[in-house]
Amino acid sequence: MRQATAGTQRLSLMGFLCVLGLLADSGGAPLEAQTPPGRVVVTVTTEGGRPVEGADVLGEGAGGARAAAITDSTGRAVVALPPGPAVVSARRLGFTPARARVVVPAGGEVALTLELEAAAVETEGVVVTSTRSDRRIEDEPLRVEVVGREEIEEKLLMTPGDIAMLLNETAGLRVQPASASLGGATVRIQGLRGRYTLLLSDGLPLYGGQGGALGPLQIPPMDLGQVEVIKGVASALYGASALGGVVNLVSRRPDPARELLLNGTTLGGGDAVLWLADDPEGPWGWSLLAGLHGQEKADVDDDGWADLPSYRRALVRPRLHWDDGRGRSLLATAGGMAEDRTGGTMAGGTTPLGSAYAERLSTRRGDAAVLLRTLTAGGRLWAVRASGSAQRHEHDFGGSVERDRHLTGFAEASLSGTDGDHTWVVGAAIQSDGYRARDVAGFDFTHTVPSLFVQDEMRLSDAFTLAGSARLDRHNVYGTFLNPRLSLLHRSEPWTVRASAGTGTFAPTPFDEEVEAVGLGRLAPLPPTLAAERGRSASVDVGRHDGPWEFNVTAFASEVRDPVTAETAPDGRYVLGNAPGPVRAWGTELLGRYEAEPFHLTATYVYTRATEAGVVRAGVSGLEGAAEPTIRREVPLTPRHTLGAVGAWEDDEWGRVGVEFYFTGRQELADDPYRGASRAYLVTGFLVEKRMGERARVFLNAENLLDARQTRWSPVVRPRPTAQGRWTTDAWAPLEGRAFHAGVRLAF
Repeated sequence: MRQATAGTQRLSLMGFLCVLGLLADSGGAPLEAQTPPGRVVVTVTTEGGRPVEGADVLGEGAGGARAAAITDSTGRAVVALPPGPAVVSARRLGFTPARARVVVPAGGEVALTLELEAAAVETEGVVVTSTRSDRRIEDEPLRVEVVGREEIEEKLLMTPGDIAMLLNETAGLRVQPASASLGGATVRIQGLRGRYTLLLSDGLPLYGGQGGALGPLQIPPMDLGQVEVIKGVASALYGASALGGVVNLVSRRPDPARELLLNGTTLGGGDAVLWLADDPEGPWGWSLLAGLHGQEKADVDDDGWADLPSYRRALVRPRLHWDDGRGRSLLATAGGMAEDRTGGTMAGGTTPLGSAYAERLSTRRGDAAVLLRTLTAGGRLWAVRASGSAQRHEHDFGGSVERDRHLTGFAEASLSGTDGDHTWVVGAAIQSDGYRARDVAGFDFTHTVPSLFVQDEMRLSDAFTLAGSARLDRHNVYGTFLNPRLSLLHRSEPWTVRASAGTGTFAPTPFDEEVEAVGLGRLAPLPPTLAAERGRSASVDVGRHDGPWEFNVTAFASEVRDPVTAETAPDGRYVLGNAPGPVRAWGTELLGRYEAEPFHLTATYVYTRATEAGVVRAGVSGLEGAAEPTIRREVPLTPRHTLGAVGAWEDDEWGRVGVEFYFTGRQELADDPYRGASRAYLVTGFLVEKRMGERARVFLNAENLLDARQTRWSPVVRPRPTAQGRWTTDAWAPLEGRAFHAGVRLAF
């Protein structure tokens, strides 16, 4: 995992400067009709005369005229400029920029060679896309954590069928099971509930507009290039679904490859993942991901209840890439997934009341997306992106069936550029989220949100960069929201300091975590007074990178006002309402890393304190007839202390060996008949991967060697169901226990 930061900005003087920059015509004065322009043929090379592909070339000529291009595979680019003196520059990630002066002949051609030197300060070749500025993570004021391809490769061998482990082992993130029956989960960021986390694919809501517990994590990591995580309020970037943060899954770019991964587990699971890709000569490239995944029911503690549900899943995702080498590119994708899950009692097993219980979920999902980018002659970048997704569910809660459909549509257009010390983006977007239920009335909705956004990164000096962003959302149900964010970066090698603060909004829906576990049939109609949730967050991040060592300390704090909670009504149904007090979360993250080939060591510690307002019911503790006062209580399922340590030895010819240790501290529990707080536990594992010639690798992965398992300490099945019909407690520790995975990865 690589840590970094990426920036955005506030609607202020910088935002108005951005708009003024748009209104200014950067094309320069018109050329005389009788004076034809000339051409500058630029060849960009590096040490030894090797061509540099993908370098940005910018020409600035007489009268303020500008022209831009991108070098092809031979390192060559052509810019047309008016006759006279001109300055031509070239830059590429990982190199020091170069520039030269030339005289452009009228109607003629001049050749220029620019040599780029490898930049010693470039410790990571990582570009962040989540903030729309596409800059190196070292240069972004807003902190963004990046899980790179190397770590994705490691987790691919551990869980080829989903990204749950990849996210759960990232500091500050917790994959919280939302259903012990079916294995659904949400992603909590820095102590805030999972519904506030927005999951994106290449910056697009392909998995729906809001995080849910019905399967978005079932994504094979095979075709991921990197994962970008923004922690804290991100509504200034992504609107009213990103109150807690953003997880952006960035796709792997096509390279000539054919891979097949086969995996089996000792708990009756199996995976087959196929990756095909090619990047032939010319502008076109493509990739294809296909997967088949399965799991048998597993009753680890022999109590007649499935600790692991059974499932069958198939998915496919083709991608098409086009890049003309002159600043125009296209990414188009479409995907489909079908999955059937079954949990509950085993064959012949019963609940504590002597009856059988089965919970089933059928999911069908389809999506499509397109991203178009074009570079203008003046060096401006137009970006247009659009996506649509549809999901159908059929959820059987022990004989009570609920069928529904989720639809999400999204479109965005933006213009970005650099003027002097300002790098700016302005744009507009619209998103529509719709829900239709076939079997439960009263919960259908359509949320349509048009938006305007602006951001600016201003270089104050060699050491300081200020970034601000603001977004104006017009929600058709909950009104208008303006959310700003401001970030500051200070770099003084080897130290980096970042500070960031912002506000955000979340538009409520019926899909609270508690409600999703039991179904809408157990929910009372939404009250008309239900208000949008509003949040704010701030963080300070201090890092030091010195040779093979890296250290990072982060302090964070968040507050969510008017949080929506689920309370039990006298008739046994859930009732959603705004809590009488805010949710507050604060804490510290520590990271240390040592990387010197062939060794890679990482250690993390996270302290999280999260509290919420609770109501003391009349009749409790002698309060009969009194008003219902509020108290502060710990947010359930939020450990204060988590630690992680990962070590790996890697050799390009032999393979890799890795070990890991993860400690999870005590958690407060809600409505658990067996205990009021969990116990702490330690999870350990190891991975061995061995290369077998040029085209094959075999691997063995041991998970949870100490067999840390919730059912070793407390039952997961209740003695009787809740008023809403739920048979299981919350899952606060692993349910599957010790497991071994083995498989082979083939290149052909």
